[in-house]
Amino acid sequence: MPPPLLLSVLYASAILLGAAALMMPVSHTAKISWSDAIFTATSAVTVTGLVVFDIGTKLTFFGQVVLTFLIQLGGLGLMTFAVLVLGALGLPIGLTGQIYLREDLNQNSMHRLMQLVGVILKAVLICEAIGAALLCLSFVPRLGFWNGLWQAVFHSVSAFNNAGFSTFSDGLVDYATDPVINLVIPALFILGGIGYSVLREVASGKGWKRYSLSTKIMLLGTGVLIPWSVIMFAVLEWSNPGTLGPYSVWGKLMISWFQGVTTRTAGFNTTDIGAMHDSTVLMFISLMLIGGGPASTAGGIKVTTFVVMILATIAFFRRQTQLNAFGRSIGFEAVLKVMALTAISTVLVFVATFLILITHDGTFLDIAFEVSSAFGTVGLSRGYTPELNGFGRAVIILVMFLGRVGPLTLGFFLATRSVPRLRYPKGEIHLG
Repeated sequence: MPPPLLLSVLYASAILLGAAALMMPVSHTAKISWSDAIFTATSAVTVTGLVVFDIGTKLTFFGQVVLTFLIQLGGLGLMTFAVLVLGALGLPIGLTGQIYLREDLNQNSMHRLMQLVGVILKAVLICEAIGAALLCLSFVPRLGFWNGLWQAVFHSVSAFNNAGFSTFSDGLVDYATDPVINLVIPALFILGGIGYSVLREVASGKGWKRYSLSTKIMLLGTGVLIPWSVIMFAVLEWSNPGTLGPYSVWGKLMISWFQGVTTRTAGFNTTDIGAMHDSTVLMFISLMLIGGGPASTAGGIKVTTFVVMILATIAFFRRQTQLNAFGRSIGFEAVLKVMALTAISTVLVFVATFLILITHDGTFLDIAFEVSSAFGTVGLSRGYTPELNGFGRAVIILVMFLGRVGPLTLGFFLATRSVPRLRYPKGEIHLG
């Protein structure tokens, strides 16, 4: 069985087992349907964060623990989780297992693959533990020790894995101007969404000049997109009475910071997403489709793909025959992969939006926003998720699944070369 197909089966199995656990009477306080359970489990395993019911009131403590486990499982990656379990049991992973692990981590080779797994484990444990400890500073005084401690752990895991789940009915709106929340939550999902390979290189301390091309492109793209999204959100929403309008200047800046950086990856909200201007909604859609970094907990087409697409466009207008960045050339195969990822992602989002539009009543922006959030495994919503009927839920479930697993499958097929038996003469085609 090809690695991508096996991984898809494993992810689907995890979703079904997670849904079965959520259906157990001990997991919920009020009756939920299989559709609710499968949608929620898919959202958790794909670290999306879209919900069809209030998880804070409908799920018991046990149910929230199950949800946390599914989020952690999806964020780590199933093969990474399997490697950690086998390592704890002292069992070898073998060459076949390493091949599956390479596909799950979106790596091009098996060089230092096990070292990357070690980096992932350390990053997860350290970041989530520190994050939970810091979040206790805000949650414990308000909610009491045990409830505050649990909320801190849950939100730390959700944030680092870029899941965007919150046990609070209105998200983190009540903590919109809380300095701890505005620092810790973004720090967690930025670290989780930038990519484990990037974290490994940055933590090594070897300096910018010795970073790989992929790390340099990822850091450059992140360094541009974060200020852009924060500034644009502030500019577009500054006087909107439904979002930033009622707050002081400092409050507006904090909300703009939080909402600007969360859009590409995590899906938390400290303001009413449904009250945003249409222009802001369109900007958010574009940011959600871009997503985070490769080999991370984030979704989307990835920042590196977006940057290479921009570089290829610039090279075309400069009439350059070779694509270069930071003193390194980018191969033709990489450019083809970027084109394929972008094209397939665009078609998927378009088709899913069309299918929901013809089967639901609702505005185009709300539905396009929902689909883009599902594909980018972001989890932001303009309140449309509960309006989905059975068919609409099935479409969003598929989009979430493909948004998480699809790039693995596509990467496998793009990496599989077929040598042509015949060479044909060059033909002419009119473009543009």
